[in-house]
Formats: sequence, structure tokens, C-alpha cells
Amino acid sequence: MECSICPRRCGTERPGGFCGMGDLPVVSRAAPHFWEEPCISGERGSGAVFFAGCNLRCVFCQNYDISALRKGREISVPRLREIFSELAAQGVHNINLVTGTHFAGAIREALAPPPPLPVVWNCGGYESAETLWTLEGRVQVYLPDMKYSDGRLAGALSAAPDYPRVAAEAIREMFRQTGPYELDGEGMLTRGVMIRHLVLPGELDNTFGVLDWIADTFRPGDVLVSLMGQYTPNGHGGPDRRLTTEEYERAVAYMEALGLLEGYTQELSSAESEYTPLFDGTGV
Repeated sequence: MECSICPRRCGTERPGGFCGMGDLPVVSRAAPHFWEEPCISGERGSGAVFFAGCNLRCVFCQNYDISALRKGREISVPRLREIFSELAAQGVHNINLVTGTHFAGAIREALAPPPPLPVVWNCGGYESAETLWTLEGRVQVYLPDMKYSDGRLAGALSAAPDYPRVAAEAIREMFRQTGPYELDGEGMLTRGVMIRHLVLPGELDNTFGVLDWIADTFRPGDVLVSLMGQYTPNGHGGPDRRLTTEEYERAVAYMEALGLLEGYTQELSSAESEYTPLFDGTGV
């Protein structure tokens, strides 16, 4: 069957196309994860399932071993459903599906019947609205990146020059499905959209454009924003230095001036490789 799951619409038989993956999910790790935002990880951790492969080519990806090198184990849909149950039994706050776009069909099957926890769709933002439609009712929390407002930069660093338009359409669809964000009594995100943006060294205009779009698109109380400063050079391309304190402070000040006050900022000490988990097949 010719693939049209993501915005690239490769139209090729799988395995093949841009992601190079087959129809069955390839999982690199499934375990409680404690390095997401507080409303996702909480005290008991987020039940993170890391999928191999990606529909982007972000040269600075922190998960390069699984996104580009595709390290992981192919599993069946019933096994994926079992993993969700096993994570829930460990007491996690949610089921966190990390970069599962290219396996959307298999994931949709595995989510029936639904897990007894909120399901988080944790993605790079480069999503097809048509595929997102098929997830409606199965996903309660969307956690997309909004990486770029600059198509030139998106093409150079992620091989997706149409990223700003595509991600904007996708995030609007995510919000249509969930409505304004909701937190439970523990402060955990149980429904809604949280938009992540990684500030890139030397590219503040890109960040300002992203924040402008969020402020122009959503009202206060609609979405959460997570402004990340954890950029770490990985030797595969992209800026070859970390973000400076001055750059990040300027980004935070701009966000606050726009009235984007609901969400998270980071300590720049978060830019450490130790916060990237081992993709060693745990839980698979």
C-alpha cells in the first residue's frame, strides 16, 4: 500500500520512503521517563514508548541513534498493547508515544481498547491533519514541537522547508480535538496541547516568529508553551555551540511580552546528554 501517513506523502510501498520503516512499530525503549515537563512526568514518571525512525531529518536530534540510525526492535500490535498495560501497572501518569507518526496505523490499533491513562502524542510537529483525524478520541494530550517559523532554516536543518505551514495546520487540528488544556488535582496534564520550541543558537528571529504565531493563534488558557534551551551539539550538523544565557533570556523576555505566561522555561543546565535515556531495548 502506498504510504501517505505523513506530510511527505511518499507514495511508496513500505518499508521505504523517507522514514525507511515498515508498517509494524519498531520500539527502542518503553519505561517510566522523568525528564519531560512536570505536568507530564510528575512524581511517578511518564510511560514513554520511544519509536525508531522519523519523518524529519533534524541534524541536531538528541535521539539520533533511534531517529536516524533506527535502532530498535520490531514488535506486533498485540505486543505494543501489552507494553501499554505493563507501563500502566508501573504507576506512570500517562502513556507517552514518542515520535510514532510513521506507525500511526499500528498505534491506533494498539490503543483499542484504550489504556486506563491519558495518551500523549509526543511528536516533532510535522504531522498530516488527515492522520491526526484518525487519532481523535484515542489521544488526550498532544505534545508537538513548533520548531520553525523560517522555512529556509527548516529545510536546512530538518529537510522540511514546508514545516512552518504544515506544523501550524497540524497544531490547529490538535487543539480542535482537545480544546483548552486541563490539569488534574496533581497538576498533571490530562487533556490539551502543550507546544514545545527549542531555541537554536544564533536563530532568535526563528524563535520570535514561532512565539508570534502562538500568540496570534491561541488565547490565554488555550495551550501551554514549553520554551526549551537544551540545544546540544551532536556532531551531525546544526549550530556547533550551545545556547548562551543572553540568547535564552531574550527569548523568555519576548515570550512574556507576548503574554505567553502559561507553561515552562528551562535552566540551561538541562543541556546535558545525561537527560537522554539509553535506547537499549528496556521494556520492549
